[in-house]
Amino acid sequence: MTTRKLYLGPLTDNRRWDMVRIRPDDVFVVTPPKCGTTWMQTIVALLLSGDPDVETELSVKMPWVDIRIREMAEVADRLEAMTHRRSMKSHTPMDGLPLDDQAMYLCVFRHPLDAHFSYRTHVRNIPMSWFDMWYPEDDPDGVTFRRFLDGGAEGFDTDAMPLAHILQHYTAAKALADRPNVALFHYADMKRDLAGTFARVADLLGLSHSDAVMEKLVAAATFDNMKQNADRYAPSGGKGFMKSDSDFFHSGTNGKWHGTLTGAELAAYEAIMDTYLSPEDRAWLEFGSEGVPALS
Repeated sequence: MTTRKLYLGPLTDNRRWDMVRIRPDDVFVVTPPKCGTTWMQTIVALLLSGDPDVETELSVKMPWVDIRIREMAEVADRLEAMTHRRSMKSHTPMDGLPLDDQAMYLCVFRHPLDAHFSYRTHVRNIPMSWFDMWYPEDDPDGVTFRRFLDGGAEGFDTDAMPLAHILQHYTAAKALADRPNVALFHYADMKRDLAGTFARVADLLGLSHSDAVMEKLVAAATFDNMKQNADRYAPSGGKGFMKSDSDFFHSGTNGKWHGTLTGAELAAYEAIMDTYLSPEDRAWLEFGSEGVPALS
């Protein structure tokens, strides 16, 4: 941990990575919550298998290493026993992860407000009261959004996904984006061009499938198919981890915050974004490649 930043929250602990022996062909999916984590994991699982009917079982086969729910020794032993190419999930920013020169890091981002509103829905769908203080069900005074803006990037606030944590994720990933094994993706681009996303990930992972197979893999990873088969695609699907596996894939749409936030709330958000990001970085973090004007 001497060269890694400490991210220690009530739910997650990035020191758990100390027990994982990284392999050169490992694939890391690194994201803030609700930014397309499960979607990218599914894309990776489909590409690694080449099978549109593969049982992804993400929580077991592609585990979230940071989370404290499972004993780390058991997770580490399970990972070490895997003989196939491995993939793992993390909600820790890149400056808190073990960096291997050959392992691949796929970092996925989403408009911070879309991620925030998706997280609001998510906390209502988990049968644990971890974040009731941050996300009260009855919130006439806008406590939830104030805490989203005011929360810190580390410590207790980490797991409640405040804006500062999303910005830390982005700046840490962008600082490493010149490495050939660190790639940034955006949820909006994945929605616009899912086939193109599959092609890019396949290229990064050194994988190749026929056009016919790729077409079937892409079809399996559409939002409608994943929602219709939520017990198969949701994290810990069919095991009662969430109140509704189907609701984990709530709508897959963006912009739900339009007309919900007040002018003052939006102004406060915009002030933070403009303070911490350049106009180009803000445009990409919010809207992906379509947010950044093409070079003339």
